[in-house]
Amino acid sequence: MLFFKLSAFYFFYFAAVGVYVIFLPKVLHDIGYDAVQIGFIFALAPLMRFLTPFLFLKHIKLNQEVFKSALFLSVVCSLCFYLTINNFYAFMINNAILGASLSLILPYLEVTAIKILGKGKYGKSRLFGSIGFTLISLILGQFLTNPYVALHYYLAVNVLTVFFALLLLKYDDIKHDDSVSDEPFSFFKYWPFWISIFFMQLSFGGFYNFFTIYETQHGVSLEVTSYMWSFGVICEILLFYFQAPLLKKNLLIIIKFSLAMTILRWFLLFAFPDNVTIAFLTQSIHAFSFGLYHSATIMFLYTLYSNKKLAQQFMYGVAYGLGGFMGALIAGWTYGDYLFLYSALFSFFALIFLFNKKLPNEAKE
Repeated sequence: MLFFKLSAFYFFYFAAVGVYVIFLPKVLHDIGYDAVQIGFIFALAPLMRFLTPFLFLKHIKLNQEVFKSALFLSVVCSLCFYLTINNFYAFMINNAILGASLSLILPYLEVTAIKILGKGKYGKSRLFGSIGFTLISLILGQFLTNPYVALHYYLAVNVLTVFFALLLLKYDDIKHDDSVSDEPFSFFKYWPFWISIFFMQLSFGGFYNFFTIYETQHGVSLEVTSYMWSFGVICEILLFYFQAPLLKKNLLIIIKFSLAMTILRWFLLFAFPDNVTIAFLTQSIHAFSFGLYHSATIMFLYTLYSNKKLAQQFMYGVAYGLGGFMGALIAGWTYGDYLFLYSALFSFFALIFLFNKKLPNEAKE
């Protein structure tokens, strides 16, 4: 039952992510937001994901009560979307609060998933998140006739996410955090790795916030663009299912390989902006640049730090938080023909920092 509930949680959580990253930028563009405003809107939630974990270094513990508060706050923010979407400043604040709540939800359950399911079953459970992301991209692309349709979908899948997350709280493995030790948490011990994951997510700023707009402005229909999103996640699902043997290898080498594939992905999008076949090819690389990279990264961090929940919080904070914040801002400022060339450069920097002697060659078991 734990496998089912975790899988259902992933399914609806990433379905909500799909609504947010695929369709909400297009919705805002259609109702009159410009590129810079869209960049700011989608930068605030990641910024909060970066700032929030610092409260947990000494002052707060990520326990069940805090976790439940974050879940219910995410529902309140989803409801407030209806009231704030037509006001730039109100919608910006709403997204910031949502980002703070989301910064607690996934790290809390990821540690449980890794601990109980292990490297073998983790990917098979996590792939249901990719399925949810894919289905929402296919379905909503057909019915997005006005802004409120996207908000309806986001609220519905968010409520279901909260429902299954609450069901998981009855498991003792989740209730008791045995991942905390007296060892102080330090960024500096493995600083090249933290810089690398920052630059990696920085490179995704143009993709997450402007890929739909980029493709439609190069003559691709919204429907075909939604198929591109879906195709990329289907490739990701296949890799999640078969990745277990890979994750038993040298994790740092796997991360480097995923970064090299990401550099190629962004460069192809820059070099062939009008080529639909190349665009689909780059989406297939999502299996490596997100699926394999994400799994290898969280597994690698799991072995580096004794305070595993805090390490996961900061992974999401530094990568999807600070990296996502800066990525959204830079993408908004640089949107144009060279958008994905900048993305390729950022992912190249991410790769360079991994060639540092401070990082262990192999993860500890």
